[in-house]
Amino acid sequence: PEPMEYVRVCDAFGTGYFYIPGTETCLKISGEVRATLGFNSADSDDGDDWDSAIRARVNFDAKNDSEIGTIGSFIRIQGDDSEGDAFVQQAYITAGGFKAGKAATFWDDLGTNGESDRFADVTVYNTISYTYASDAFTAGLGVDDTSEISDTNDVAIEAFASATFGVATVAVYGLYETELENGAVYGVLSADLGPGKLELAGMYTTYDAGQNSTFIDSLPGSGADIEWSVVAAYTFKATDKLSIAPSVTFLEDLSGNGAWGAGIYGEYALAQGLKASATVDYLDEDNQDELWSGFVRLTRSF
Repeated sequence: PEPMEYVRVCDAFGTGYFYIPGTETCLKISGEVRATLGFNSADSDDGDDWDSAIRARVNFDAKNDSEIGTIGSFIRIQGDDSEGDAFVQQAYITAGGFKAGKAATFWDDLGTNGESDRFADVTVYNTISYTYASDAFTAGLGVDDTSEISDTNDVAIEAFASATFGVATVAVYGLYETELENGAVYGVLSADLGPGKLELAGMYTTYDAGQNSTFIDSLPGSGADIEWSVVAAYTFKATDKLSIAPSVTFLEDLSGNGAWGAGIYGEYALAQGLKASATVDYLDEDNQDELWSGFVRLTRSF
């Protein structure tokens, strides 16, 4: 009889990979299930000031060495109770520092560890990018096809650079949307300080009122996009399992209304692969009602 080929562990790309039988390609399967209960006082007038949400993800990450460097492919299948059916949330190819496909952009989920900074976290587009990385310096350039979201022939050009100096890291991100002829810049300084990490960040846009960029979050009370903001957050590592991150932000929207907000985010590791998190945020914007929001969340990852 033919000898059986058992699954072999692949340690060339980190933990969790195994060789696909009969090949030199390494595969890692991972994912998560997330359950969230959230509240928002902006919806209280309608009697609908809380909601629940479930999200599931499964990731397939395949890599192998080649004469042009490491070749990879990543597929994420995601489903939640708001979308109904599962869908391909990301699917891209990597070769060395190049990436092409549907992927989270450099701008995706910018912000500090606190929950009061309010940046877009859904900037997943068909994109092509290149990232250069060394021990202390990283830089990238990308072009995103945002036409499907903006219903125009819009293309977004993104770039970033980050450098580490001892315990501190400085990063700058830039964005320009060709159809809107406007852009934004975001900078962040993070440093290990005491029992945690301090983060200072700022963002400025050149958008005009009425231009709804998909890269800039709207304020939940007024729906206005942000023109500039500054944020400070500190993530305190209370124990090996518990971290607490208070944050404060000052900003102005495109209508000229000023606002300030504060929040506190906590995360606790209940067990290996299981964590609980919660946040409470406050926002006080000119000419708008005070806003309280937050969530309680349970996440199982594997």
